[in-house]
Amino acid sequence: MLVKKLLVAATALTALSASMSAVAAEWPERPVKLLVGYAAGGPVDTAARSFAKFLSDELKQSVVIENKTGASGMIAAENVIRSKPDGYTLYFIASPTPTITPHIQKSANINLDKDFTYIGNIVDYTNVLVANKDLPIKSVKELVEYAKANPNAISFGSAGIGSSNQLSAELLKQKTGTEMLHVPYRGNAPAMVDVMSGKISFMFDISGTAISYINGDKVRPLAVTSATRNKALPDVPTMIEAGIEDYAVTGWYALVGPAGLPDTITKRLEVALQNIDKNPEFDKLMETGGYTRTFSNGTDLKAKVDREYKLWEAVIEKAGIQPNQ
Repeated sequence: MLVKKLLVAATALTALSASMSAVAAEWPERPVKLLVGYAAGGPVDTAARSFAKFLSDELKQSVVIENKTGASGMIAAENVIRSKPDGYTLYFIASPTPTITPHIQKSANINLDKDFTYIGNIVDYTNVLVANKDLPIKSVKELVEYAKANPNAISFGSAGIGSSNQLSAELLKQKTGTEMLHVPYRGNAPAMVDVMSGKISFMFDISGTAISYINGDKVRPLAVTSATRNKALPDVPTMIEAGIEDYAVTGWYALVGPAGLPDTITKRLEVALQNIDKNPEFDKLMETGGYTRTFSNGTDLKAKVDREYKLWEAVIEKAGIQPNQ
């Protein structure tokens, strides 16, 4: 009797496996949802919509953007985690969601080792340190010297407590031993307004949005946070070139799905990302926006998440930033 039951169970599992393989082989038969954790019109959403067009071309199927805003991308993440692993719900994830948010929000319910299928990195973006033009500061070195000579006279803005641009400034403080006053805002835009007016001294802003202010001569760019210069800002030095040793951090956008995504679907998506990465039209579009194409497979993406999770954990702890409830 036991043998018979085991044979029946084995037959059922074989049938289920065959059924899932058939579904994966036919995928995608209907539109694919690409979740975005931030509001429509913002930099993450804009990049996602550009990417979706190319992914749609690769898959020969519609890719529909769905904005699930809130909790620094965690609402979208939780939607993906709860979705069926059938390839019809994917996540255009921004780096702060898996690497920073879990340290800042106690309510963040995410297990980086179990909740996602990591498919691949799409693009990197750099933050740009921009300063008020009326300050007697034309380099990062001068900014640090001025801050040390005038304790608490230098202030910086951010999109809020625990935001990636606050942490970029906290990392600068920690590496240079300077005191600078943090002024949190509800988003990057109002912080940039106050940098231009002189209410605050500087901020780190994402390259894609900072470029227009820099080209409009409204703020002074001092450095980019990436290891190499940004093609859209070729005259702006890196933080390392500016004298800040070992300062090389970037943000990024990547593609992930729910845990248990079939290997055939994961592989097809990985090939699609590789093809998009080589597409000159995509390259030009991303470069204009200040992005750098940086395809990597799921294994490398997961390793990147783990490294940056530990980096920002240490910065947050040293800065004394307390998690939200």
